[in-house]
Amino acid sequence: MRYIIDNFEFDSESLVLEKNGESIAIRHNEAKLLALLLESKEKLLSKEDILAHVWQDKVVSEQAVFQNISHLRNLFGNNAIKTFPKRGYQWQLNTSLTQKETLSTESESVILKPSQVIKTTSAAKRPFWLVAALVSFALICIIGIYNISDTDNQKFTAPIIQLAYIPFASSNSEMKIELTDNAIFDFTTLNHLDSDHFINSAELEYPKLVKQHPFVLTGHIRSYQQQIHLDFLLKGPSGNWQGQLSGKSVIDINKLLQQHLKQRFIYHLLSKPQSLELRQAQLVIAHQQTPTDLITLGMLINTYTSMEELEKAMVLADKLAGIAAEQQDNQQVGNALLYQSGILTRKELYELSLYKLESAIKQFKQINDLKRQADAWYAQSWLNHQEEGYIAVKSSLLKSAQLALQAKDVSRELNALTYLSVMAHKHHQENDRYHYLNQAESKMKVYQLPIYHFAKVPFHYAIFAKKMSDKEPHLKQVLEFTKLTPNNWVANESRKQLLEHYIEQDRLNEAQSLLDNINTDTVHNSFLKTLLAQSKQETDIFIKLAKQTFEKAQLSGNRGISLDIALLLCSEKNPQINGDFYSQYIHDKAPKYWLKMNKTKLLALNL
Repeated sequence: MRYIIDNFEFDSESLVLEKNGESIAIRHNEAKLLALLLESKEKLLSKEDILAHVWQDKVVSEQAVFQNISHLRNLFGNNAIKTFPKRGYQWQLNTSLTQKETLSTESESVILKPSQVIKTTSAAKRPFWLVAALVSFALICIIGIYNISDTDNQKFTAPIIQLAYIPFASSNSEMKIELTDNAIFDFTTLNHLDSDHFINSAELEYPKLVKQHPFVLTGHIRSYQQQIHLDFLLKGPSGNWQGQLSGKSVIDINKLLQQHLKQRFIYHLLSKPQSLELRQAQLVIAHQQTPTDLITLGMLINTYTSMEELEKAMVLADKLAGIAAEQQDNQQVGNALLYQSGILTRKELYELSLYKLESAIKQFKQINDLKRQADAWYAQSWLNHQEEGYIAVKSSLLKSAQLALQAKDVSRELNALTYLSVMAHKHHQENDRYHYLNQAESKMKVYQLPIYHFAKVPFHYAIFAKKMSDKEPHLKQVLEFTKLTPNNWVANESRKQLLEHYIEQDRLNEAQSLLDNINTDTVHNSFLKTLLAQSKQETDIFIKLAKQTFEKAQLSGNRGISLDIALLLCSEKNPQINGDFYSQYIHDKAPKYWLKMNKTKLLALNL
């Protein structure tokens, strides 16, 4: 059957969906579900009915039904499919058959079997009042069902989005956001966890929760000059989603938060690694659907920046600044200025970038946002490094650390101090590099942070060491400190440096032992296995691993490893490798800093 739904046309046999005459991409299971809903639009379809018809004998969770229903609602609108609590789903939009299908249906109804003619004739002889009574009774029943379902919908709606919630830290004990179950959310409160502790220990705490609670929400709430400000964090299996909201009351903030978090694309982005291109496409669609959602717009700006599409990122940052200014939202105006500064820094327009940072700080001061002020001063230290020298760098980073301390933001404070030790090293300030690193280590002890935080200390000692033989013991200590968190970024970087050192010295057994001790199949570990296979001259294994790693890096949005693998493959003259493809990839995707870092290798390969 071919159905017409507004400007859509759907063939339930071929499962082809068109809009304004052009085919639209739709997953096979979504198309099967759409066909089922349209063909059964007079019926309520339970989750069990849908699973049996769409997935048949395959074993899948009920979440698959929720996700496919959600995707269809994104296409046809939230009102297209109605949820009847505890009972099922039903199609709601007006739908008609194409003219061809209508004529076919009418012709079939004319050619009746004798038994059908008899039944029709007998029905025609029934008294009119009886027919009218039956019709009226049917209408009353239908209206009753809808009224009951609406009431049930308000009271017993089955939750679609399940969120674990760690109560927000608050500057005022009386200022609390209460998140209660409703038609969209099922909240599980994790009262045994503290927001600050979870944020500072997430790499240890989140893995304990992820199987039962894949999405964990927490954050901080504060008040300033009769305004309430929320800084929230939503953690998922493949990353974080965070943002800031402002309102006149806790009730306003609660509404804004749930309005934002009900967007299902957020959970799709957080569920599994995705390429930058796919992430960008989903964010573009989300922004088109909710153009005034400034958090989503900010995420889209970040994605374009990561993709080195700086002109697009700047256009959207200007758009964010304009909308925020119209709404008199100092928070988002300041955020827009931070985005603009980051883009200008990448373009090496340092004077303009500094101007944007100074403007951002003014916006954040108006709402007493100490965290974002700390971020701005941190970013300014790099500009100082380019233009003014160490005294200005030190001043900016100490200011950043002080603001973070006032905001009780441990991560920002320690990042400023450890970065200051690195900057002191770059500017040959030997005393300062040890002083601020020791200060950071002392604060880690005071804050009683998990041991993986302390791995930064030997990692920085390795930075300070001039020879690789001097770096080696420090890098080994990093791996000791991160045994429980082997995918921590300092662990990944330390393992890579050690592996390259062992390969260079032909200590291949030690290089192999590094990989034998890791169990997770991450893109970083896959990259190391590729390097080792190349060093052992295991050509076939190397090419297979390299191609797999390139694909993993692409799918997970890791542009750096994608480029590193492309460069490795270009260095191998082998008919199994399409060198033109990988050299073109480098030409199209490589940012300036990567080209600068790999300049010697690129020249050697004439790339």
